[in-house]
Amino acid sequence: MNASPQRRRVVLVTGLSGGGRSSILRALEDSGYEAVDNPPLPMLEEMVARGERRLAVGVDARTRGFDAEAVIDALRRLRANPSLVMELVFAWADEATLLRRYSETRRRHPLAPQGQITDGIAAEQALTARLRECADLVVDTSALPLAELRRVIEHRFGPTAEAGMQAMVVSLVSFAYARGLPREADLVFDARFLRNPHYDPTLRSRTGLDPEVGAFIAADPDYQRFFTATAELIALLLPRFVQEGKKYVTITIGCTGGRHRSVYLVEQLAARLASSAASDRGVGDRGIDWRLHVTHRELASDAESITTRPARHSDGQLPSGADRPSPVQAQEA
Repeated sequence: MNASPQRRRVVLVTGLSGGGRSSILRALEDSGYEAVDNPPLPMLEEMVARGERRLAVGVDARTRGFDAEAVIDALRRLRANPSLVMELVFAWADEATLLRRYSETRRRHPLAPQGQITDGIAAEQALTARLRECADLVVDTSALPLAELRRVIEHRFGPTAEAGMQAMVVSLVSFAYARGLPREADLVFDARFLRNPHYDPTLRSRTGLDPEVGAFIAADPDYQRFFTATAELIALLLPRFVQEGKKYVTITIGCTGGRHRSVYLVEQLAARLASSAASDRGVGDRGIDWRLHVTHRELASDAESITTRPARHSDGQLPSGADRPSPVQAQEA
């Protein structure tokens, strides 16, 4: 959605109970939003109309008068207001994670106060399914540390995002197939066929951020063809995503352990995209614009590296659209 800096930003936060909605609201409040949790649904539009600051509103199954279709209708009317940038965020986690969180906090599920928590989770999933389908951003918090969740929200909605609201956010993520595909992935590429540095004793303990590891991977006879074909496919797709109105796209590359091949490929792809974003004409010579950030999921989970690395040009300078790095933080309770 195109937006100018003068338009007031309003974020509606919903999702599954225990999925991280409250944490997202707190992160938005810390980023300068006025945060209101669970106002009566009929008051939503009036509250937005009377406000002047950026606003974050939490809505879930506990909200008085909650109905998914009513929320969607209100969202549609608010989006028709040219003075607003209206976005819907849906927070969720898998059933095992939700059960663990309820067990740790000893809370009852709001939709099953006297019954099984699993029944409440199933009922809420059905009740909010349409909201998830309509969300601008779906956040899976199952394996997401709180510090990383806050970083994601600050990146999407914080002060540094205001100047780039017209730009699509392109996230590049390396991952290990052994730990599962990133659920937020729009595109997935498999690098497991390339030579594996894990089997070289001198490289095993290093990562794809190491130049020697990178040289080992790049020496694979099929590496260059694979990288070029991948980059060209992405160059074809990104302008089309922009035309469709996508505000976020997540491109993932996986390998067996998520430490060598996928990391190196993501870094190389980030450098190529950053260089294209900084040029006057953009990827595919179509003049598109985006903000770029890089996450190495397994390195972050092992606290071995920075989670988000800025993409750099060949001269070592940060492109204007690249995020600054932030250090990995331990998971908060």
